[in-house]
Amino acid sequence: MMILGGIIGIVAGILSGLLGIGGAIVIIPALVFLLGFDQKLAQGTTLMLMLPPIGILAFLEYYRQGMVNIPLGIVIAVFFVVGAWLGAKIALSIDPHLLRRLFALFLGFVAARLWFS
Repeated sequence: MMILGGIIGIVAGILSGLLGIGGAIVIIPALVFLLGFDQKLAQGTTLMLMLPPIGILAFLEYYRQGMVNIPLGIVIAVFFVVGAWLGAKIALSIDPHLLRRLFALFLGFVAARLWFS
């Protein structure tokens, strides 16, 4: 499980730095489909990953190229903390199958917007 976890981490990290996507788009489905986690365990584990500054090296590279809006990033981060707490409280009260469907719907919406824009 740890080797597969390492592979999931490196793939998510590469895609995050390459495409600017959140690791959860890769990590949550990988934990569910490859490791058999239920949706809540996958989400909780992924949220734990975000606690250390995992994106610091990618952020520094973008910053060096002038591709970071620091003031807006700070505002989003502050509100993200509050939103994540509220979202976690809601997610833990929802049936895991419904939660997985909501996550799939979200991914489908994002994919469709990207495809047709």
